[in-house]
Amino acid sequence: MTEFTPIAALIGGTLIGLGAVLTMLLLGRIAGISGMLGGALFPASGDDWSWRAAFIAGMIAAPVLYTLVLGKAPQFEMPVSTLTSIIGGLLVGIGVTFGNGCASGHGVCGMARLSTRSIAATGVFMAAAVVTVYVTRHVIGG
Repeated sequence: MTEFTPIAALIGGTLIGLGAVLTMLLLGRIAGISGMLGGALFPASGDDWSWRAAFIAGMIAAPVLYTLVLGKAPQFEMPVSTLTSIIGGLLVGIGVTFGNGCASGHGVCGMARLSTRSIAATGVFMAAAVVTVYVTRHVIGG
C-alpha cells in the first residue's frame, strides 16, 4: 500500500498549481507535460522551445535540489519489472496521443478552465486508472 503523506501532498499540489497558473499567466500556455516535452523534442518554432526546455529542466532539477536541501533523495518504489514499465509508458503515450493531452494538461489546467473536453478526458483517465488498479490488485494479484 502507498503511504499517505498529507503535508508533502499539500506542498506538491500547491507547487503544481502554482506552476500551472504562472505558465498560463506569464506565457499564455497550458502546463501539460506531454505537450511541453513533445514541443521541446520537436519544436515548431525557436521562440517556443526555450520555455519548454526551462520547465522540463526545472522538473529534473527539483529532486536534485530536494536532495541537497534535505540531505536524502526522495523515496519511491517501482514494484514492477522494467519491461512492464516500458509497456506501461508506451500505453500512456498512446493514450496521450489519442486524448490530445495528458493528465496534467487536462486534469490540472483544462479542468481549472472548465473545459468540457478536459473534464471528459479526466473522467476517462480516472475510470481507466480505477479499472487498472482493480485488475492488477484483485484479478492478476499484483
